[in-house]
Amino acid sequence: MTATNDDIEKAVGVLRAGGLVALPTETVYGLGANAEDPAAVGRIFEVKGRPPSHPLIVHIADGEQLGDWVEEVPDTARVLAEAFWPGPLTLVLRRGRRVPLEATGGLETVAVRVPDHPVALALLSAFGGGVTAPSANRFGSVSPTTPQHVRAELGDAVDFVLDGGSCEVGVESTIVDVTSDVPSILRPGGVTAEDIEAVLGYPPAAPSAAPVRVPGQHPSHYAPRARVVLVEPEKVVAEAELAQELGHQVGVFLPAAFADTPVKAHAVVAVPASTAAYARELYGLLRAFDQRGCDLIIASLPAEEGLGAAIANRLRRAAGPRPSDADRATPAARPA
Repeated sequence: MTATNDDIEKAVGVLRAGGLVALPTETVYGLGANAEDPAAVGRIFEVKGRPPSHPLIVHIADGEQLGDWVEEVPDTARVLAEAFWPGPLTLVLRRGRRVPLEATGGLETVAVRVPDHPVALALLSAFGGGVTAPSANRFGSVSPTTPQHVRAELGDAVDFVLDGGSCEVGVESTIVDVTSDVPSILRPGGVTAEDIEAVLGYPPAAPSAAPVRVPGQHPSHYAPRARVVLVEPEKVVAEAELAQELGHQVGVFLPAAFADTPVKAHAVVAVPASTAAYARELYGLLRAFDQRGCDLIIASLPAEEGLGAAIANRLRRAAGPRPSDADRATPAARPA
């Protein structure tokens, strides 16, 4: 069941009262608060367990509103906004006075996007302001792509959940820094580097040595409870079976090239042949491995072109070092 007009009206009331609303976007579900209410923004950090230095993305209803939230809109930002909004592209610009520092992690830059989801756009239009909305999950864990994921993870900490069905893209937005002459991708996502180059006529730059802090840059992020270990595609089966023999409950992302290879493991999922399908299903599959009791997940990285770059980024973060790693034994399987 998807959100009704009454649901939108109720959600607007919650936001105006300083509450938190989980809202669907084309990428993942966001945990939304009034972007101009420092206390409400603070609740997001509290509920997620998110460090206050990690900035949030301000979601707006229309690209024409961008100038209300930033100091200035460079020509490059206008070109990208016209090409990809509504859509999974976030632009980092100089913060306008309307944005509290609580929403930017204390930075003088702000990340802004227009989501491409009818429920999110209806909410933003009815609300009439900006909504800060990081993923609606505990900090560092797997992002939610259904309302059921939100309720299972955050429960009553969210004042209202807007149901918009399953997210179509499945991985977060691409974040592009447009504060310099040449834009740079700070986080790969639903808009590919190739898409951006096609619009601009030149490739985006690599992030600078002192990059703008943006969401999703913590060493361990998008992580299930199970440990994630990355190996070369041709080693997935052998590493998974070894770990299973050593007593792990192993979940396996079986590469498409080895889809017909039998694997002795606790749970096996064939990687979708389409990168769009893989991105859409990735977080749900990680959650499913947890639900099936896996304690170790063996996977390989896709080719890092198109959406493959975003998938590879999420898998690397999921496999990243966790705070308790110093106290853990090294998994049987070897990281790639």
